[in-house]
This record gives sequence, structure tokens and C-alpha cells, in this order.
Amino acid sequence: MWKHHAKFERHSLVLLIGILVAVAIGGLVEISPLFYLESTIEKVQGMRPYTPLELAGRDVYIREGCYLCHSQMIRPLRDEVERYGHYSLAAESMYDHPFQWGSKRTGPDLARVGGKYSDDWHRQHLADPRAVVPESVMPPYAFLAKKDLDYRDIAQRLETQRKVGVPYTKDEVAHAVDDLEAQADPFDSRGTALKKRYGGKVAQRDFDGNPERVTDMDALVAYLQMLGTLVDFKTYHAEAPENQR
Repeated sequence: MWKHHAKFERHSLVLLIGILVAVAIGGLVEISPLFYLESTIEKVQGMRPYTPLELAGRDVYIREGCYLCHSQMIRPLRDEVERYGHYSLAAESMYDHPFQWGSKRTGPDLARVGGKYSDDWHRQHLADPRAVVPESVMPPYAFLAKKDLDYRDIAQRLETQRKVGVPYTKDEVAHAVDDLEAQADPFDSRGTALKKRYGGKVAQRDFDGNPERVTDMDALVAYLQMLGTLVDFKTYHAEAPENQR
């Protein structure tokens, strides 16, 4: 056995051929399943595409560079799970283009921030971060509450997402403007249709504290408040994925 191994150590050409064979076998083992697997992402109950208002809020989040200081991926490490909650699932990012996993945390991870704080807390934090977190180095974003949300092209944004694989229906694209306006107004009768399209758990309320207008603040808070809320981890079990399909 050891004598045969010596051939690889003493002859570089034999060693090179051995490396190529090993890499080829490993590559086939890794790549071949991708040809017959429909998806490498586990289907998880509760996941849905972003509503138009949440999608617009995500665009504001990216536009303002929030992803530069906040990640949205909890690693399966004890200290991360104890601080932020259940580790992130691949399915939770399946509709993100681009994904917001991040690699830098000047601020905390936001994967489970939805529902952790009130809308009022988010508004104060965005307007004057140090008013609620004295040690924060985050810049203020008070102007978001004064800037009307530009959603004239929201249907086109949904259509673009659809082209890259997000399962928006033609009905959802056609009613994108109605759904966005309805979600920001708790008294809008169109909210019934919104929840029929996206699920009964969709939050329909005035997110920015000003019911007279739909602002960038409305959209951003709506987006933040849904992060990590779609999957019910009380019933989710990674050992039994068939129950989630």
C-alpha cells in the first residue's frame, strides 16, 4: 500500500493525474444532483413574495445603504441563535434579488426584527437613532417621513421580479398599486383583496403615523416589520421537512 503511494509522491505527473481524477469524481458527485433536483431550497410553509409596499420598502432599504451595516442572516452558531433567534433558512431569502445576507454588522442582524418593536419605535429610531439607542452610530433618516413614496412603477417592479423567478401572478401585478395603497391604510376596503392575494397575516395599517400620505417611511417600516415573521418556528422542524411542504 505504502509502496504504491510512493509513486504519487515521487512522480509529479502521476500526482497531477491523481489530483485531476479525484477532482473529477468529486465534481460529478456535487454537480450531478443539480440536473434532476427541481430545487435545492426546502419549501417552508408561510413563505410568500413581498407585498408591493414591502417590496418598495426593501428598495428604500437598499437605496439608503442599510445593508452596509446590517446583515440579514443568522448563522447556526450558539451565540448567534441566542442573540437573534432561530438561524436563517434558505427559503427566507428565496425571493430576495439581491439577497441581503451581508458580512458586516455595525448594527445588529435584522433577520428577526419584524414584530420585535412597535411602528413608533422604528419611526423614532429612523428619525433620531440615539433617541432610542444612545450608543448608536447610525445616521438619521427623518427625511423619509417627509418624502412621498414614488410607486408609479410598482407594477413594473413586480413584473421584473417575476422574470427572475418570483411567483407573482398576473393578478398581483395588475393590482400592485391598489395593494400598496391598501396596506398603508387600515380603513381601505381594498385590504380584503390584498390579504386574499398575499395571506391573512399581511399587516394593514398606517406605518408612518401620517394617514394622509404614503411615504418612504411607510414602506421601510412595513418591510422591517415583516422580516422574520413569515415562518412559524413553533411548528417548523428541520428534521421533518415533509410536514412543511
